[in-house]
Amino acid sequence: MLTVEWKDNSVVLVDQTKLPSKLVYVKCKDYSEVAEAIKKLVVRGAPAIGVTAAFGLALAAHASKARTQHELMTDLHTAFKVLQATRPTAINLFWALDRVMGKAKRAKSAQEVKRVVLDEALKMFDEDISVNRQMGTIGAKLFKDGDIVLTHCNAGSLATVGYGTALGVIRAAKESGKRLSVIATETRPVMQGSRLTAFELKHDGIDVSLIPDTAVGYMMSRGVIRRVIVGADRVLRTGHVFNKIGTYQVAVLANKHKVPFYVAAPLSTFDFESSPGEVVIEERSVDEVVKVGKRRVVPKGVRVFNPAFDMTPPELITGIITEHGVLTPPFEKKLKTLLG
Repeated sequence: MLTVEWKDNSVVLVDQTKLPSKLVYVKCKDYSEVAEAIKKLVVRGAPAIGVTAAFGLALAAHASKARTQHELMTDLHTAFKVLQATRPTAINLFWALDRVMGKAKRAKSAQEVKRVVLDEALKMFDEDISVNRQMGTIGAKLFKDGDIVLTHCNAGSLATVGYGTALGVIRAAKESGKRLSVIATETRPVMQGSRLTAFELKHDGIDVSLIPDTAVGYMMSRGVIRRVIVGADRVLRTGHVFNKIGTYQVAVLANKHKVPFYVAAPLSTFDFESSPGEVVIEERSVDEVVKVGKRRVVPKGVRVFNPAFDMTPPELITGIITEHGVLTPPFEKKLKTLLG
């Protein structure tokens, strides 16, 4: 199952807000519909958002009525700004948009702009699957037959084009013959763990159990969990990892109980420029917290904070799995070596 596809000059997405009860596809015919889908979590997960945004630019180029290259680039820049404003934390969004616009700016004609924008988006689509498979092969070696592995949020095929980062490592371990059991957290308040991770793993025949977010410490204190693996929405050159809210708590508990804590992230998720204090943490609607379904469960007048992400410092991370190898502390030094 592919999370995002280009079909008949449209972007087709699995509507992740409807899972696991229904498998529904959304067809976006212009870039504003793509932007809305990203905002409303129809599509989510940093790599999937990046490829979807790239396809959004391809839609903008395809639909443009511009007669000149200059007019077409103006239309593309408008779409670029709209798509860029959808979500602030996941770096793949900005990486993908910049990469596609870079190709467009080097084109020699309006027709070439339209061609290279779509070609680059399709190239990123193909790369996403191959890169995740590479990461899976590399990361699978860190896990032992019989391991019980904890994961937080959803970093599977639904967070990417079709294979997964953290869950891609688990899939690759299974494909290599290792028997792993996975414990997924609910991942409140949007429940990506219970709705998406549990759905994916059960669908793929991988043993999965679900626990409340608040049970992580208890399970670790009992010695049940042998490894932790999560994805990332942004990784700084220093090794600071931004991921779904609650990841930091899991890392602190893993450190306390001496459980190895791994992050799986392609290099497209790395931010080589920002410092920790410069990254914007997305604050989402209070309705995600105060309501269960359509029913309000929190008294009116109570202040609510709903940050979507948190930052895990490098000293709590055992290793960062990339498509080029596993980074271990000190991360900045190892990253320079990895990239030559």
